[in-house]
Amino acid sequence: MAPAANSDDSHLQLLDKLDITSIPRPFRNPAWKPPQRRNKNIKQILSDASRKEASLLATQNNSGSSTPLPHGSSNASSAQSNIAQAAQNLRTLVLERNGHNVFASGPVATYTNIESPPSLHPAHQKHYCDITGLPAPYTDPKTRLRYHNTEIFAVVRGLGQGVAEQYLEARGAHVVLK
Repeated sequence: MAPAANSDDSHLQLLDKLDITSIPRPFRNPAWKPPQRRNKNIKQILSDASRKEASLLATQNNSGSSTPLPHGSSNASSAQSNIAQAAQNLRTLVLERNGHNVFASGPVATYTNIESPPSLHPAHQKHYCDITGLPAPYTDPKTRLRYHNTEIFAVVRGLGQGVAEQYLEARGAHVVLK
């Protein structure tokens, strides 16, 4: 029996040696380092963009192409500068014509500006359900109420007299014939 006890001890020692749960492992990789570059929030992005746009407009207006040449310059270089001046004047006229006043103090509403108002074109307006407020692809021809799905359609058809007109009045689509 003595040899069996010795083999049990060696077996337990081997199990303790191979046990991986006793080895401490950190949660994070020790070689990991946080990124040095931080993300910007939307306010910082907008201020940087408006600052860059203002700088670009100021640079275009104060560039060397808009300064007149002295009278003693050669004829070939004056023809080239006249083209540059004409191009600069054309850029300024286009910006002013499009409503982008170079000397404007506030932000300019363009298609790239986040502060520009939404489109009022009928193709871009979404219709919403008069009952739930969800997007409404359907309109009931009887009551003219907009609805989201068949469940809401059953509710619309089950409304009492005058209730549909109240929903239309809340939406601003109520028509009263005299």
